[in-house]
Amino acid sequence: MWQLDHFSDKLLKIFKTKGGLKGHKIKEALAISDSFENIHIKRGCILRSITIYLNEDPDSFFKEYQASASEDAKRDMANTVMGIYTLQRDVDGQPEDVGIVIEGNIVMDNLGSVIVGFVMLLGLIYALDLSFPDNLKHTFEFMQKVVMNLDGHKLNGKIESLKIKLLD
Repeated sequence: MWQLDHFSDKLLKIFKTKGGLKGHKIKEALAISDSFENIHIKRGCILRSITIYLNEDPDSFFKEYQASASEDAKRDMANTVMGIYTLQRDVDGQPEDVGIVIEGNIVMDNLGSVIVGFVMLLGLIYALDLSFPDNLKHTFEFMQKVVMNLDGHKLNGKIESLKIKLLD
């Protein structure tokens, strides 16, 4: 998380220069962090923005539900291959629960924030020798190879471009 914090200001500058539909979606994702003074919410918004910037759909992976609709959430999670869910309270922006779903099963819960869930999922992927989810493979690769600086020699073109802008 420290390394993500290290890159946060530069990432925010890169995101704010993006125009079009992608820029609009990034602005919407980042607007949430402006409403709350919480580092975990800010990190989660940056993670969603990275996903959008790399042309991936964060809504297919980061699932948000209202705590009052937990039965609908459980049905939806049963059909989820891999993802992070958030049961959201109505008032303060703090999640009631954040957890990880793999193959329809909640494997971890009460993680506190989306970014902690993402880090824990990254660990589970390594420990269980799973593949990155297809719908977010560029985001996971960016986090692994650029942010965590693990095996960063061969990068996808999109990730290489973002890395160059980030280190410029």
